[in-house]
Amino acid sequence: MSATAAKKTRSKTTKKTSKEKGKILVIVESPSKAKTIGKYLGSRYKVVASVGHVRDLPKSKLGIDKENNFEPQYIPIRGKGSLIKELKKEASKASSVYLATDPDREGEAISWHLAFLLGIDPASKCRIEFNEITKNTIKEAIKNPRAINLGLVDAQQARRELDRLVGYEISPLLWRKVRKGLSAGRVQSAALKIICDREKEIQAFVPQEFWNINAHFKKGSKFTAKLIEKSGEKYTVRSEEENNKVINDLKNGKFLVSGVTEKERVVKAAPPFTTSSMQQEAGNRLNFNARKTMMIAQQLYEGIDIKGKGTMGLITYLRTDSVRISDLAKESAKAFITARYGAEYAGNNVYTNKKKDIQDAHEAIRPSDVELTPVAIRDSLTADQFKLYNLIWNRFIASQMTPARFNGMQVNISNGEYGLRANGSELLFDGFRKVYKSSNDDEDNKMLPRLEKGETLEAEDIIGEQAFTQPPARYTEASLVRELEEKNIGRPSTYAPIVSTLSERRYVSKEKKSLKATDLGFVVNDMMEEHFKDIVDVNFTAEMEDKLDAIEMNEIEWKKVVGDFYGPFSKELEAADKVIEKIKIEDQPTGEICEICGKPLVIKTGRFGDFIACSGYPECKNTKPIVEKVGVKCPSCGSDIVARRSKRGRLFYGCSGYPNCKMVFWNKPVDKKCPKCGSLMTEKNGKNKQLVCSNGDCGYTE
Repeated sequence: MSATAAKKTRSKTTKKTSKEKGKILVIVESPSKAKTIGKYLGSRYKVVASVGHVRDLPKSKLGIDKENNFEPQYIPIRGKGSLIKELKKEASKASSVYLATDPDREGEAISWHLAFLLGIDPASKCRIEFNEITKNTIKEAIKNPRAINLGLVDAQQARRELDRLVGYEISPLLWRKVRKGLSAGRVQSAALKIICDREKEIQAFVPQEFWNINAHFKKGSKFTAKLIEKSGEKYTVRSEEENNKVINDLKNGKFLVSGVTEKERVVKAAPPFTTSSMQQEAGNRLNFNARKTMMIAQQLYEGIDIKGKGTMGLITYLRTDSVRISDLAKESAKAFITARYGAEYAGNNVYTNKKKDIQDAHEAIRPSDVELTPVAIRDSLTADQFKLYNLIWNRFIASQMTPARFNGMQVNISNGEYGLRANGSELLFDGFRKVYKSSNDDEDNKMLPRLEKGETLEAEDIIGEQAFTQPPARYTEASLVRELEEKNIGRPSTYAPIVSTLSERRYVSKEKKSLKATDLGFVVNDMMEEHFKDIVDVNFTAEMEDKLDAIEMNEIEWKKVVGDFYGPFSKELEAADKVIEKIKIEDQPTGEICEICGKPLVIKTGRFGDFIACSGYPECKNTKPIVEKVGVKCPSCGSDIVARRSKRGRLFYGCSGYPNCKMVFWNKPVDKKCPKCGSLMTEKNGKNKQLVCSNGDCGYTE
């Protein structure tokens, strides 16, 4: 045999052996993550996606055998039969299989279900996990597989069954007693109670009048001192008559500097983001709702195609309660800060979690690579991706920087029996604020003029302003998430779905950014409070979270937790069904008459929101949408411009004469014409509202 022929034979043999051996199969949750990881691992590996859960409790029934120690009755998820078949096929020809689902309870449970379907021993080293999707992290994870953590799995199973028992057994009761399509939830109902309680506080609130009295001075620069005390005690002016008397007394008296205190103040950077704090800050700064924040964070985590670098995961795992940072990440941040801003900006901050968190294996949310600055990769990101990545990157870098230092000054001024106070502050060193600005930065840099104890001052003016005490503010999505976190209700993965469900069920409505309990929300909450006290009790819900943590740590058996809950709950359910009468929620009248039958028109709530319908239903089925006029006439035909929503739910403004007139605006029109071209001006919302010409070719703004 010739050398060439021998070489060909060896080549064929090698190829055959390689094929028989099979590739290493890695199963992740999402296709985009599979694509990113596949590029890192190379040709020896095949990376596929389970596309989330593959087995779950059935939708058509409870799926929990209450007579057999609450044994779950899992089935393959409908529509995933072909995917499961393909996964089994790939696993059968693979040399080994690694389950690389998300590093949390839900991800661990998905791996456990995959192991069951694929015939993998969960005690074998089949599970790999990683906190960020970078080449080095993925390769390191492959080298360190472990067994499936059954504590995590059991905690997820307990949560799933508890939520299923509450949802599937109370919801039918709500359908029978209130209205079809309603639901209750173990965490959802506790959150609804928080919102309803706040609304009751607002309704019961009685405003109290008070007056703010400020004296304005000038010594080189202007400054203001506020009246705070009388005869050495805290003092509040309660009426206009009292206000006038105090101002008269001050004008007839002498202002004397009674004390000057200077003290350096240190402001430390906030810790890097947890899921909760990221949702709050994105809501406050970017006007993102919780669901949008999580959706964009998921994209950043799973991988973005960066020009010149390929697909990369930009942030660490997005569901975490921890503020911990790895030593390697700290070192990288320190090197970056030193090189970019100087050694004096590199801090040595230590952050601790508010509570002992057993999921502290996760880090805080941070950039995977600090060298990938938001500005450097802006062209590879969508506008929203850039905004969130910029927020995460800046927050992390700031958390690793030195504190800001201020020289604070407090001046006490006396006038007879009255005492006033002025506060000032001068920035000495910006520290972390170089990259992460605070909304009150300007207030923190108002320095008072040099004043000496004992010197007299002349007031340029003394002004009293009437004010009234304000009721507590309604929750926004951001403040509700903070409240849920502080009360230990739910977990990072549940915050966004809770808020979404409350809105979808019409239990709360949004007024600007505030969440307001609806009449339906109050009806459901009142029923839950009366008949299912534990479900809506904040402390009970928090204690259940602690029990789930104990299951994770193998300190308590998960089915016992479910059984201990279900015993009292089933008795409450049986009693409630007997005593609750059918509740009729009155439809809100519109004041208009049906043009078909002459009966009053009312506002009803349907699957897709509120609409106007005839009160004579079902005899008369006249319906029409609720139209919100914006107070502007159509420049084309003179009809009213009204607010509408597209099929995807996006708000736009169109002519009420549609379809005869098809004039539309994406920004809200105002009753003002462009001085440049004569088209309607529109409001464009952002950090600062501005008026923009509706004619895209014009470009005029003001």
